[in-house]
Amino acid sequence: MRSARQSAIRLLQWMMVASVVLPAALFALASWINYRYTHAVADERIERSLDILHEHALKVIETVQGVIAQVNEITRGMSDAEIRAAQPWLVERLRRIVASMPQTQAILVLDRHGHPLASTTTLPVDASADFSDRDYFSALRSSQITTYVSEVLMPRLPGLGTYFFTVSQRRAPTGGSFNGIVGVAVLPSYFNEFYARIGRSPGSYYAMARADGKLLARYPGRIDPARNALDPTSALRTGIANGRDEDIYTVKAQVDGIERRIGYRKLAGFPVYVLAGTETSAINAEWLSTMASHLVFGLPASLLLFGIIGLALQRTRRLHEEAERREAAEGALRQAQRLEAIGQLTGGVAHDFNNLLMIVGGSVQRLRRELSDPKHMRLLDMITTAAQRGESLTRQLLAFSRRQTLTPSVIDLTQRLPELKEMLGRSLGGDIETEVVVPKESCAVKVDATELELALLNLAVNARDAMANGGRLAITARPVTLKGKAVEEGLRGDFVAIRVADTGTGIAPDVLPHVFEPFFTTKEVGKGTGLGLSQVYGFARQSGGTATITSTPGKGTVITLYLPRTREVPAAPTAPATTEAVARHAGTVLLVEDYEDVAEVAKAYFLQLGYAVKQAGSAQQALEVLENEPGLDLVFSDILMPGLMNGLDLALAVRDRFPGLPVVLCTGFSRSAQDAVRQGFIVVQKPFDLAALEQALRETQGPRQRAGDAVN
Repeated sequence: MRSARQSAIRLLQWMMVASVVLPAALFALASWINYRYTHAVADERIERSLDILHEHALKVIETVQGVIAQVNEITRGMSDAEIRAAQPWLVERLRRIVASMPQTQAILVLDRHGHPLASTTTLPVDASADFSDRDYFSALRSSQITTYVSEVLMPRLPGLGTYFFTVSQRRAPTGGSFNGIVGVAVLPSYFNEFYARIGRSPGSYYAMARADGKLLARYPGRIDPARNALDPTSALRTGIANGRDEDIYTVKAQVDGIERRIGYRKLAGFPVYVLAGTETSAINAEWLSTMASHLVFGLPASLLLFGIIGLALQRTRRLHEEAERREAAEGALRQAQRLEAIGQLTGGVAHDFNNLLMIVGGSVQRLRRELSDPKHMRLLDMITTAAQRGESLTRQLLAFSRRQTLTPSVIDLTQRLPELKEMLGRSLGGDIETEVVVPKESCAVKVDATELELALLNLAVNARDAMANGGRLAITARPVTLKGKAVEEGLRGDFVAIRVADTGTGIAPDVLPHVFEPFFTTKEVGKGTGLGLSQVYGFARQSGGTATITSTPGKGTVITLYLPRTREVPAAPTAPATTEAVARHAGTVLLVEDYEDVAEVAKAYFLQLGYAVKQAGSAQQALEVLENEPGLDLVFSDILMPGLMNGLDLALAVRDRFPGLPVVLCTGFSRSAQDAVRQGFIVVQKPFDLAALEQALRETQGPRQRAGDAVN
């Protein structure tokens, strides 16, 4: 009996011990396994991050190489003197390249001595500047390396407002000798922004460095050119020296003193390395967090059960987090393609919408001839106004996507600006006073009226956002004469200066140089695209002028548009077409349009003008009609057509096979519109009315059509 009791006591003792030791042992074992697992997951996360960083950096550098190749192709065969002489058009072309690539800041072309031949930052460039001491120049001059990535540099030329590193190559050689270089300034901030988008995990670290240990980009933190190099004893440089192109290690960072688990990988074909890592404290915190969740359970069975569930939950969370990071990375990579997609979308919408407006406008004009009731006429006026607003909206969509074909017309700002006051006032709100002051003399300019209104509207909206508590917006116009240095080198002649001044918060001096850059904005995410002032500057430059800005923080901002002044007289306003059909036979027109409703409207216009109409639904069918029915007096075709030939192809074929037969083209949106204008054809923008069509037909006998005939 005693022995049985002792056995029972010992069993209870062993069970008591086991109730403590076994859970402790299980917890210790689980802790060790989870510790190794957490660190293994951290290494896998680093590897996946390196995949993303490597792909992103490689695409950026390869894209820059493509830009350099494009610059070399543009300047191929040109001497240094020819390049300097061609700066105005060359720099404008290079600036368009820079504006389309958010990762670049500038393009610089140097001669064999290190003196600049052309730069997108200043026009003309200071030919006396010397870049021969730059590391990229020395490296390319003394060796045959294909591409050189420089260290982070401080700007020397005006117009560069922040640090950058240069990706450069030799210029196309002449006779096999060193002929200078082409360099593209790349923004470290572009990489930092990308790293910030994918760095959602606590303690994330991303960087890019050269083989000599000099950092090119770093997140978190910013690059300081004065102290951004790793010494030869650093783990990165030691690994590179030992021939390892990729590795993962734990190290205490030299730059900020934080211990991290870091991996690096060499970019294929370049002496550049991407780095990704996580703070060891964050890894340990993740591990401790997991184990702390296990401590809340008392019984071994519950501990085991909930431990498995907890591990499964942790794994699921990690998978979701990884999926989110990957989506963020893919979203960042798609950002560069998004504007192009928007442009294609708006272009297609514009084409279809303009066809609809064409049908609406044509139907209204036909109804005006058949209805006389004042009530009906008021309804038709309302439809006409709505159609005109729809046309304006379509043009603004095309302007946003930079696919708008400009249609300059002579505008007297002395009359036009006061007319815009009401529209601007509606955009500003009741707490902002709007003042428009114009001189008594005529201030005529020849610009696209819609783009001008959009530019002024963009300036008014920016002013409104800067005057949250109300204020005053003053718009003035005055004629000025520029002599080249007053505003911008090379800008001379008579201009009209439109000055837009607000009493808002102003712009900080460090921000002011960047306000005209595409996609630059200081507004919160979702509240600004950065395209407003870029559109204003682009419109002014495309119109032959420029835009300037001055600002004082706390006092307001002044933006001035300089538009070339013209002595032409503005055309009289055109009333809605009510012209009766011409009694005489004006001729026979071949109408080529695949959209039946639009063709019906156009046919009605031609009949009203006295033409007999033959119709074709495609370019191929139109050529068959021309071959079989001689005696046609005019071909009128849409540019966008089904089949292998579009309207421009048809027009060129008509010019070749039937010399002297006039061709008029029309379009609601087409990339071929500008080509058609350059080929000498008259292009009518949809939606057009009877008056616009009649004007285009009169122009078929003008110099523009004859110039097109002269091409042949």
